[in-house]
Amino acid sequence: MCKAQRWSCFWILSFLCLFFSGCGEDSETVKITFIGPLTGGVSAGGLGGRNSADLAISLRNQAPDTKYKYELVSLDDECKPNIGVQVATKAAANKDIVAGVTHYCSAVAMGTVDVYHKFNLPVIVWGAVLPDITYGNDYLEIHRINGTMINQNTVAAEFMRSQNFSKWAVIHDTTDYGKGHFKYFQSALSKSEGTILATFGVNPDQQDFTAELTKIKALNPEVIYFGGLAPTGVRIRAQMDKLGMTQVFQGTSGIVSDAFIDGVGGLAEGVLAFREGAPTEKLPGGKMFMEAYEARNFNEPAEAYGAFAFAATNLIIDVIEQVGPDRMLIRDELNATQGHQSIVGPVTFDDHGQNTIAVITKYVVQDGEWVVWEDSEYASGKRFLK
Repeated sequence: MCKAQRWSCFWILSFLCLFFSGCGEDSETVKITFIGPLTGGVSAGGLGGRNSADLAISLRNQAPDTKYKYELVSLDDECKPNIGVQVATKAAANKDIVAGVTHYCSAVAMGTVDVYHKFNLPVIVWGAVLPDITYGNDYLEIHRINGTMINQNTVAAEFMRSQNFSKWAVIHDTTDYGKGHFKYFQSALSKSEGTILATFGVNPDQQDFTAELTKIKALNPEVIYFGGLAPTGVRIRAQMDKLGMTQVFQGTSGIVSDAFIDGVGGLAEGVLAFREGAPTEKLPGGKMFMEAYEARNFNEPAEAYGAFAFAATNLIIDVIEQVGPDRMLIRDELNATQGHQSIVGPVTFDDHGQNTIAVITKYVVQDGEWVVWEDSEYASGKRFLK
């Protein structure tokens, strides 16, 4: 029966071990690093990812048939490339660490790939979406379980055009993340015959957007596209309101966060964003993941990419259980991953270590929550985008 229902049996055995001691004792300890922004403006995503990776570790340690005892070494990259390189080097130079679940911010992930390659540390990116993280090199150590911004922006452009929007103004931050989103959205929109009236690149630490928004207001676009992370998006959306701007606010996966809604309150209503993967509650095993997460009473929610961090950690553990705690063997086995069952769906890495995930979910904020578009009152016609 357990062979036929392997995933369910794993969860049942793990939960049973929450109540009985002795699971996984007297085993060799294997260290896996988690790296993400645990402080700073986007720490909500990093803490949710860290908690999810920690949950995967604790559940596996409680499973009775686990060969090793696993330990999570959590490091804070602050969503800053220079800090990311420092902590990545710290982890990679530690021979006791055999693999990593790494990075929410694309600029940090881009800055660290050389480090992981140099030290032969196999990693799975759990949140960063810039395509060049995997496709910009031939490093065998780099893998990514979530999708990229290419498909995300293709779906975004096609969907927005299907809603009869035709004129945009763009604000994007000047990091690789923001510039990359703009690049792929612009390309996709041109194929859908949409028009971008103006584009503004801004520093992610910029506080005042009055000059940019005043110029945009004069152009009167239907939609403001924002390519960046939640803290900057909060400031822009709030300042739009002060200037009396009622354009639809369209963001990227970087704002699919409770922190964005908390930051702008009621102004979040009707905001759109797109993210790779299905919603956690609709993922295979997603309900069990959410129940287990809630049972741990973490201080922070799992956030949008928590399920990916959980799945990445479990995949690494599955590989270690099969080939042992050896970096080179783990790397090679990860590169051969085909159809691995996880809570984010089957994982198959292509020749650049990129999961061939294709699902992109459309979100809209309704009554203070991110809601799948198809499930929203906006889709049913009970509410209308401004």
